[in-house]
Order: sequence, then C-alpha cells, then structure tokens
Amino acid sequence: MSVRVRFAPSPTGFLHIGGAHTSLFNWLFARHEGGEFRLRIENTDTGREVAEATEQIQEAHRWLGLHWDGEVTFQLDRMERCKEEAQRLLAEDKAYEDEGAIRMRMPDEGVTAWEDLIRGRIEYPNDKLEDLVIVRADGRPTYNFASPIEDWLDGITQVLRADEHIPNTPKQIRILEALDAPLPEYGHVAPILGPDGKKLSKRHGAVSVEEFRDQGYIPEALVNYLALLGWSYDDRTEIMSVSELVERFTLERVGASPAIFDHQKVRHFNGVHLRALPPDEYADRLVAYLRDHGYDWDEELIRRAAPLVQEKITTFGEFPAFAGFLFGRVEPDPEQLGDGAVLPEAATALAEVEPFEAERIESALRGLAERLGLKPRDAFQPIRLAVTGSSVSPGLFESLELLGKEEALARIGGSGRGGPSGSSAR
Repeated sequence: MSVRVRFAPSPTGFLHIGGAHTSLFNWLFARHEGGEFRLRIENTDTGREVAEATEQIQEAHRWLGLHWDGEVTFQLDRMERCKEEAQRLLAEDKAYEDEGAIRMRMPDEGVTAWEDLIRGRIEYPNDKLEDLVIVRADGRPTYNFASPIEDWLDGITQVLRADEHIPNTPKQIRILEALDAPLPEYGHVAPILGPDGKKLSKRHGAVSVEEFRDQGYIPEALVNYLALLGWSYDDRTEIMSVSELVERFTLERVGASPAIFDHQKVRHFNGVHLRALPPDEYADRLVAYLRDHGYDWDEELIRRAAPLVQEKITTFGEFPAFAGFLFGRVEPDPEQLGDGAVLPEAATALAEVEPFEAERIESALRGLAERLGLKPRDAFQPIRLAVTGSSVSPGLFESLELLGKEEALARIGGSGRGGPSGSSAR
C-alpha cells in the first residue's frame, strides 16, 4: 500500500513551530516515499474554532512549501458518519449509553501494544483505559473517536504525531479494532524545547511560523533547521536544500529525545540560505518583503543595494536598520563624529570625484587618509557616521555611490537639504 500521512491541527491559533515540525516530518516522509500528504482541520470542538487560524494554518503551509495532496478536510464534515459508527458499536454491544452519552467498552486486563515507528515497542496497561466517551450527551463525537475514524476513512497508513498523543494511541487502536478497521502504523515525535529545557513558548522568542516570516526569514532556511530537530542525515551535514531533505529523510534516523530550539542557530541557517540565493532572486524577495511590510522605497535603489547587504544581514527584517539611510536623511550622533576635522576635507576630496563611482571614491578617500596621516579606518569612520548614521553599514564606497554625489556631499557637509530624490520612509 502506498504511503498516506496527514497533519491534523486543531484550529485554535497560529501554526506553532512544534506543529510545523510535526507537519514537516510527515511531509518529508510522504515525499521521500512517493506517497501522499493530507491536511485535516480537527474541528470537532466548534466553540474553539477560529476561522482566521484555519486560514493561517493553510497559509503557513503554503509559505513553507509543504503543499498537501487533495482538498483540505474538516473533521466536522464527518460527524454524521461518526454517529453512525457509534450506533453500530451500540448495536454490537461494544458500547453502551451512560447519562445520554455513549461510552465504548475498554479491556480491563493485559496491555495494548504497538511497534512505534520512532520509539520501538510501546505497551500500555489496559487497566489505565477507562471506558471512553465516544459521543457526548449533546451528540458531538469526541476527538478520540472522530480522529481514528477519519484516519480509517482517509486511508491513512502512518500516523506521525507529537509524543503527547501516546496516551491517546491505545484508545484509538481499540476503537479501530472494535470497528474492524485497519490499523495505521503509529510514530510519536519528540517535543521541541527552549534552551532552558522547558516547553517552547513566547518567553523563548518567536514561536509561530508567522512570526519568523514577519521577521524576514525565508522558508527553505526554516525548513532546513526544523528538519534537523530530532533528525540527522549524518554527523556533519547541516545545510541542505528542500530537495536534498526529501531525498535523505528516513524515519530510522529520527530520534526519540527532545530537541532544543536555538534562535541564534536558526538565524545562522537563514543567513547561509540568503547568501546562497542568486542575486536577482535575492533582490526579488527583498523587494517583496519590504512591500509586504509597508515600505514604499524606490525599487531600483533597493535592487542596487541588494548586493551590498546580501553578505551582511541574516534576515530581510534587518535591511531597514542596516540600509535605511539610503532612503532618508539620518541624524548622526555629534559626539561620535569627533572634532569633525575629517569631514570638510572629505567633502573637498569627494567633490572632485567624477564619475562618482565606488572605485574612484575609494581611491580619493584612501588618498585623503594618507594626506591626513590617519589609518584608513580612523579616517573613514566619521564619514561613515555622517553618511549612514551608524558605525556598521554596507560598504562605505558603494554606499556613497548609491546615495549619489549631491546627497553624499550634503550629508558630509552638514547641509540641511532633503533626502535623496524619490526616497521616502515607510
């Protein structure tokens, strides 16, 4: 039988990194095996359903590139079938009514066991299995009844989910056996923890896919990093493309121990993936990110600046602070400019540069440093501060070229005229 897996989140909030991790493992497994990956919204609890969260879950999957097969299904649509199966269990005396609800009979002795795809054999004592409510008194099937029925109806062959579901698995196995339905294989993925060893939460930083996207991460970097939380290809390979992950992913190399989410490391991964992008694609994505976040800066200037920042920043979200000086006048700290003796000399030297290009600018400023008896670094720093407002910026000579001669001289000379032509901040 061909592999068919599913990710089945509850629509109660944005897609958490933990959920994205579980979904990714399902998707990688399906794609590696040439099977299907389904997306199901488990909305049996209608009071908690949030339409915005349902759409966000789908959008987060699209952005990550975890495209599903077939239509998104909603568990609520299968409620009538669940009720029919509950009535069948009643008729077969495998369930009974209790104060308006329907309970399924569970065994009292022995164990319910399965060969977990990640953890090996798990045995669950049956004396811990209380007779399970499968349909509430108000007629709504419960999660532990609806979920395995939908796995059966959808032909799910492997259920890969978080380890918090381990106590649910013996109940769901017993339900499927009572229904004479085939059993999927089960595998339980270890949780993702923060650096302090506690469950990943807001106190550790960004925890939703939406937040990482908003901060300027790119999907292939986040996918690469998440894949390595609890799985490895070997003991040295870290940076991988999505196609390489699909080719290499197997459940045999998925570990059972919790993984630690490291925000510094995921930033590192993002920087590596950004630097690997073809320049034109990098510029396209940078422009799209800035547009999505309300920056109406000149697109041609953004594209000209892109090569200067590609090797420098680790997320697109860093661009406004790092290169925003190109799009509007800055206010450098006068105390950092020192005695200001270099700036008039720099203005004089740059006024003679023609054409105003990085190579000629560099030659002029290095000559200036030599004439003033200063190390280039000491001579350039006040110029950088006057032009960019920061001691950290893209290449000084290239930045001056992008600003243009008039604006560069205006900033170095302290002119009060406006920012560069056509520029505007958000």
